[in-house]
Amino acid sequence: MTFKSATISTDLLDELQTTLAHGTVARRVETLRRVTDLFLNHTVDYSDEQITVFDDVFNCLIDHIETSAKALLARRLAPFSKAPPQIIHTLAFDDQIEVAAPVLSESERLSDDALVANARSKSQAHLLAISMRKALSDVVTDVLVERGNDEVVRSTVSNPGAEFSEQGFTRLVARAETNDGIATCVGMRPTIPRHHYLKLIAKASASVRARLEAANPHLTNDVSAAVSEVARRARSAPAAISQETFIAHGLVRSLFEDGRLDEHQIAAFAEARKFDETNAAIACLANVTVSVAETMMIESRAEGVFILAKVGGLSWSTVKSIINMRSDLADTEPADIDAARLTYERLRPSTAQQVLRFHRMQQTAAPAAV
Repeated sequence: MTFKSATISTDLLDELQTTLAHGTVARRVETLRRVTDLFLNHTVDYSDEQITVFDDVFNCLIDHIETSAKALLARRLAPFSKAPPQIIHTLAFDDQIEVAAPVLSESERLSDDALVANARSKSQAHLLAISMRKALSDVVTDVLVERGNDEVVRSTVSNPGAEFSEQGFTRLVARAETNDGIATCVGMRPTIPRHHYLKLIAKASASVRARLEAANPHLTNDVSAAVSEVARRARSAPAAISQETFIAHGLVRSLFEDGRLDEHQIAAFAEARKFDETNAAIACLANVTVSVAETMMIESRAEGVFILAKVGGLSWSTVKSIINMRSDLADTEPADIDAARLTYERLRPSTAQQVLRFHRMQQTAAPAAV
């Protein structure tokens, strides 16, 4: 085996052959150390074919050696982007977490498919190691959030390099309802979609709100007033309103002022699963603020949507698109459409107007309590 910048010496070749044939565990460990030294000293110069040779050697040498030697190999190889891929995979799927953790948390040789397979089959300690990677795609975080315990989920959510899918955020918000630590971490994610953020705030426990009050003592000395203030501030907090949300609201307002915002446009927004645009559009037609519409749109039941839609004069087909959008975004079971249609058709515009006035009163009363 001759290499571009290094040559495995005759002595090492002889030692390798002898070790693989009938060497002791101690001799395997020593040979593994020497081969690792050789690889790491010249890793930049090796071709893919040469790395494959090292891969075969490593996989042969780690048979029947102690855990501490495997763990040392994992720690040494993990930082190198050109580490032999098969040995990295073998180490990552080792049942002993001290062996698997270094490569799971650091090695660039592990694909998303490998990480997903690992997260679906290995221990919570393995999932925790994965959650600490510098970057995590939403494909991987979906599994971490689905299978991970509270520690894994908190670690994943706290990772600034983690990305989350719509389904991932839905699961996170659901878990946050019964876990204050997760609720706090999720609420601090700068990329959380607005509709999830509002739902999170709406369902935050008293302890989470108390924690927010403690973090912002200048808001109020009264706990009950703090709850009202947090609910009010949720709609203006930087984490709640992203640049994309401002752009969406501006677009809808422009369409409305130009007379181009109609029912067909709202249906198109809903069918495209554009929550911010749909919410802002229905707020315009119902003549309420965006925040009032948001409060009604994120309610678990669909009555809030019915009220806004009836006041806005929307047909059932458009309302159905909005209901389906809510179900998809929240990853919930679809509503009984036939029953929903009957409820909407029976709702009188005058009744909807009365209920909407009540919602407006609630919205204006909240700041006054502070």
